[in-house]
Amino acid sequence: MDASIKESVKASDKEAQYDEKAKKLLGHKIILAYILVNTVEEFRGMNPKDVVKYIEGEPYISTVPLDPGMTNTKERKEESIKETEIPEQIRGLNTENSELNEGMIRFDIIFYVRMKDGLTQIIVNIEAQKEEPGKYYILNRAIFYVGRIVSSQKGRDFVKSEYNKMKRVYSIWICMNMKENSLTQIYLTKKDIIGSHDWKGDLGLLNIIMIGIAENLPEKEGNYELHRLLSALLSSSLEAEEKLDIIEKEYDIPIEDDIREEVEEMCNLSQGIKEKAFEGGYLMGQEEGRESGYAEGKQNGYAEAVCLMYESGLSIEQIAGIIKMSTDKVKELVNPDLMD
Repeated sequence: MDASIKESVKASDKEAQYDEKAKKLLGHKIILAYILVNTVEEFRGMNPKDVVKYIEGEPYISTVPLDPGMTNTKERKEESIKETEIPEQIRGLNTENSELNEGMIRFDIIFYVRMKDGLTQIIVNIEAQKEEPGKYYILNRAIFYVGRIVSSQKGRDFVKSEYNKMKRVYSIWICMNMKENSLTQIYLTKKDIIGSHDWKGDLGLLNIIMIGIAENLPEKEGNYELHRLLSALLSSSLEAEEKLDIIEKEYDIPIEDDIREEVEEMCNLSQGIKEKAFEGGYLMGQEEGRESGYAEGKQNGYAEAVCLMYESGLSIEQIAGIIKMSTDKVKELVNPDLMD
């Protein structure tokens, strides 16, 4: 495992939120390369190590605002740019306001990828979700994100009416704790209703990739190579040694000896939550206690333990599995508004 991975794992201490750790781990180029070879047609079948070199610069992690007008590095008035002026190099995405606007929504991970022809680029956005949201359709959110990335290109990647220079966009969503492993691509298509005029344009400009990761670790076979890597990487139940073995032995990602302790510290977050939940009788060990204890949940500490686990990044399904309680009861303890 390279030095940058070592540094980010070291920086991810027990107090950090689980989703922030997930973003940092997913944001390493070798991990992003594995995602690219399984989702972008041009890189399909390539060795991920050979794809790393096509990822330009360092990915932006939780720093680029999603809000309209704040995604570009600089505000450039269209009338001040000549029709033929094209930036010689990408000036980058906005990170200047990240500390001044803590409340704004940011892309989890966003970066540029140079295609194999050495000329064209694509913009890739990675979003990590602990579970599929219940309050809104996740696909609607993905469409909004794609639209923002496309519109933010004007004044940065192309100017005036040079729409032919728009870059393809891939918004890739990784949803954990799904019922099954899945991989879906959503893109523009054409349907002739009257006539068959050949309208010029690139139907491949907008791409949404939905990756569903089941709770159980899949076997590394057939089409599940990426799912197994992501499942191991983001798992809150696997021990550190299991994660390290999978990353190093199965995916040939070198791990330095001194990184093992740091990975264990990262894994201690979920383990520490479980231990705290069991302290003071928060979680009943006997079958009768699991049900009767729920009725007095707030008195005996169930609510405190469940909320602690939820706020630390564990999903409703993960909590239910740990404490042997139904997901509906967990939702009610965390927040009654989560109930369907």
